[in-house]
Amino acid sequence: MSYLNQLQPLDDDNQTLQSHVHPTDWINPTPNGRYNLVVIGAGTAGLVTAAGAAGLGAKVALVERGLMGGDCLNVGCVPSKAIISSARQAAAARNAGRYGVVTSEVHVDFAEVMQRMRRLRASISPHDSAKRFKKLGIDVYFGQGTFTGERTLAVAGTELTFKRAVIATGARTAELPIPGLKEAGYLTNESVFSLTELPRRLVMIGGGPIGCEMAQAFARFGSAVTQIEQSGHILPREECDAAKIVQNSMAHDGVTFLLDAKVVCVETAGKEKVVIVDQANKERRVVADEILLGIGRTPNLDGLGLNAVGVASHPAHGVEVNDRLQTTNANVYAAGDVCTKYKFTHSADFLARIVIKNALFHGRAKASDLIIPWCTFTSPELAHVGMSPAEATESGVKITTYEQSLSGNDRAILDGEDDGFVRVYCRQGSDRIVGATIVAAHAGELIGEITLAIKHKIGLGKIASVIHPYPTQAESIRKLGDQYNRTRLTPMVKSLFQKWLAWSR
Repeated sequence: MSYLNQLQPLDDDNQTLQSHVHPTDWINPTPNGRYNLVVIGAGTAGLVTAAGAAGLGAKVALVERGLMGGDCLNVGCVPSKAIISSARQAAAARNAGRYGVVTSEVHVDFAEVMQRMRRLRASISPHDSAKRFKKLGIDVYFGQGTFTGERTLAVAGTELTFKRAVIATGARTAELPIPGLKEAGYLTNESVFSLTELPRRLVMIGGGPIGCEMAQAFARFGSAVTQIEQSGHILPREECDAAKIVQNSMAHDGVTFLLDAKVVCVETAGKEKVVIVDQANKERRVVADEILLGIGRTPNLDGLGLNAVGVASHPAHGVEVNDRLQTTNANVYAAGDVCTKYKFTHSADFLARIVIKNALFHGRAKASDLIIPWCTFTSPELAHVGMSPAEATESGVKITTYEQSLSGNDRAILDGEDDGFVRVYCRQGSDRIVGATIVAAHAGELIGEITLAIKHKIGLGKIASVIHPYPTQAESIRKLGDQYNRTRLTPMVKSLFQKWLAWSR
């Protein structure tokens, strides 16, 4: 089965992981009556849905054909952030001289880096384990879940009946139609974390968040990394100047970029892989030991039998849902990567909460009401929430931009992390925040304050009155509030103040 590839090498740590998220000795329960909710998929969306519904008293079945915890635990957030952490330590050691700390030559033990990742992943896995969810009162079934009728689902030879069902099967790396790629062999997020030896030369196809995080990490470990991106800069979804700061940092770490470039085909020469690239109508040949795909996701729809239950779907976009996450079958809902463009663990979590309200209690919660931030965990990090200037223009929303460079933030200067900024967009003529972009060492931590303000309509002017500890990089957010308040000091107001102060002397 494909999920076994994610457990390589099958050492003690991965065996511990397997014992939690797909125990080999697990016996599926015998169903006893109709379920309030059958959840297909035990990634973040499925786990939150099942646990939340069971906690409210619902009779719940949870079906998983692979590893519980989904991409996040097994081949996504958890393992990637573990190795990114190691890569940051390597970079910090190399750059220690800037801080007056003399170190000897830095050596990265890649095998130990990956062993640490597997150890930490296994230590986290009990949170998503079959035994834990069984203790929550949930019937956990392992096997392919397939709809067989209007209110029935078959799994491992057993038929489950339900009042409501939730599809939370997630997504996987898309297959790219590049001639020769399959024959040459390549890595995805499902296989890269099984490496035990560092590739000497790595080609990263794609300049999105996953591609950038892994490209920088492997370069910091010592791989010669070439990253290929069709756009003129990496992270094309982000604002150009923000992405360029990250790009410059990655170049400093040794990543070579081929931008405005397209992969034509892949050839093999012995054990080497040769990636043929078209850049400005010129052919470039990049030799690699490994190729890693960091672009494209396709929804997991295979084997579900969606036609049997009348659920419409699209091969690229996933299950079709309305704003309340209801599919074309009123009794079936969907949540997570299988039905949304926001393919993040935190968005899956909150989409699941919407499903619980709407599927069990006839709620009217809307996915469009969610304020979803995101962060790319490069160094520096790049985080965003709400509208960008381009989106504001497209929507006819006039904005005023307030920006604080980290080069003016004492803590950022002292930490040597002053290449970045905090930028907030407000509706023109008011302090109502509609969006923000942050480039900083800890942008993912900082964006939460702005997200809170947008969600609860806290104006930028009010943030100015909130005392932030000094020295912190978060002070930059408060200073943006000061910027806004200074705009209220019009010439007329200033003149009145001057007259009052002159009179009261």
